[in-house]
Amino acid sequence: MTEDLFREDSYLKECTAKVVDINDLGGIVLDRTIFYPTGGGQPGDKGTLSLSDGSAITIATTVKGNTPDEIVHVPAEGQNLPTVGDTVTAEIDWVSRHRLMRMHSCLHLLSAVLPYPVTGGQVSDGKGRLDFDLPEATLDKEEITQKLNDLISQNLEVSFSWISDEELDQKPELVKTMSVQPPRGSGRIRLIRVDGTDLQPCGGTHVKNTSEIGSVRVRKIEKKGRQNRRVSLIFDE
Repeated sequence: MTEDLFREDSYLKECTAKVVDINDLGGIVLDRTIFYPTGGGQPGDKGTLSLSDGSAITIATTVKGNTPDEIVHVPAEGQNLPTVGDTVTAEIDWVSRHRLMRMHSCLHLLSAVLPYPVTGGQVSDGKGRLDFDLPEATLDKEEITQKLNDLISQNLEVSFSWISDEELDQKPELVKTMSVQPPRGSGRIRLIRVDGTDLQPCGGTHVKNTSEIGSVRVRKIEKKGRQNRRVSLIFDE
């Protein structure tokens, strides 16, 4: 089991941890981590693991392991691997992570601006998209951009809480995604709340306030099937 520190605090940049396993592919499993594993449309974190002898291992990405509570740190090619039992200092690439946090929170705002079932999505560094189950309709890029930036400028608090699987079953309307369901099995599910605007299950990392997102704009709107519309965002920097 890997204790996922990022669930409680997305702003942790480093932590100490112990190596508990090296898998058959050379993936490194720690007893605790701040590295987010690929999932829910958000890429896995990259960064470094520093050992007591001063050496460092570059982590190219992070993925989920063979069990729901195992997180695997994937080293870049050609790295020397640590030994099980070693203590390391894990440090994420904070600049990249924070940009992903900003965009992920912005996509939650987009799902509030466009209140339609979500068929897919992707968070990337500096850009992101959501696909909506939407019949023939005209979506206006400028109007959506304005509504998003209006919400961002309201400095809305972004917070989280936990509910049980049973509580979520009683409130199925909280789940906006059609193809991806919240992870179950741990006994509790994390909810992300944007004050007065949005509430939905999500295991990803988010900012604490919409003011951190910064200005964004709708880059393009595409038709991806008879009832599928893709809305792509970028930071307006």
